[in-house]
Amino acid sequence: MYRIIEKSPLVPNIHLVKVDAPAVANKAQAGQFVIIRVDEKGERVPLTLADWDREAGTVTIAFMEVGKTTRQLATMRAGDSISNFVGPLGNPTEIEKFGTVVCVAGGFAVATIVPIARAMRAAGNKVIALMGARNKSLLFWEDRLASVCDELIVTTDDGSYARKGVVTVPLKEMLEKGEAINRVIAVGPSIMMKFVAATTLPFKVKTIVSLNPIMVDGTGMCGACRCSVGGETKFACVDGPEVDGHQVDWEELFSRQRAFLPEEKQSLEMWQRHQAEATKVQT
Repeated sequence: MYRIIEKSPLVPNIHLVKVDAPAVANKAQAGQFVIIRVDEKGERVPLTLADWDREAGTVTIAFMEVGKTTRQLATMRAGDSISNFVGPLGNPTEIEKFGTVVCVAGGFAVATIVPIARAMRAAGNKVIALMGARNKSLLFWEDRLASVCDELIVTTDDGSYARKGVVTVPLKEMLEKGEAINRVIAVGPSIMMKFVAATTLPFKVKTIVSLNPIMVDGTGMCGACRCSVGGETKFACVDGPEVDGHQVDWEELFSRQRAFLPEEKQSLEMWQRHQAEATKVQT
């Protein structure tokens, strides 16, 4: 069992959880993930690392309430325990001195991009960060990201804060101006990463994306996370999660992500009914 040390809301439906997991914290690196199981009957879901403290033995994750497992996790409090917290899994981000690195974060993926930007800057790169959300209410960790990069550009789809628009617009402007960008790293919704890769392709800038397919065991055994990269079948859990965004078959990825939508909906509805019945019994 893995005890929750801290649980706090970041913005509506997005939460931060700090977990006591010394073995994971000791090996954690930027770009990696863990697979959790809330209880012994729960499903296994992957969550990327937002931070870690090797001395304290803690690992921090951030997540959005989407399906049954993330909504169940959102009901837990400091002092509660998670059944399984396996990791760190996946290949860490390739960190070296490239020159100028642009880190692009969509939505709650800012929590994942912070340790990547921090590591890139520590390696001697100039780091420019782009973070975007649908509106101001969904933005968090702006100050934290700003502290680990040389320049930060914030966008909101509706213009409720900072620059109106999506993150690909300032990215394209930088490329069109001829700014020397040596690498782009994008983390966030798959559709965002697809368009980031499409934006950089004409300029031939190496673009790394963090794939987020359905995942079960996280060790390459089940094959649930298979995807096509460069015309070859890859497993995001062991070959990634970070891959060349210009080589991803995005339509196949989108299709596989939708494979179990009916079952996911049914699972959520059953859990919600159970929660409602439990509440009635208590009252």
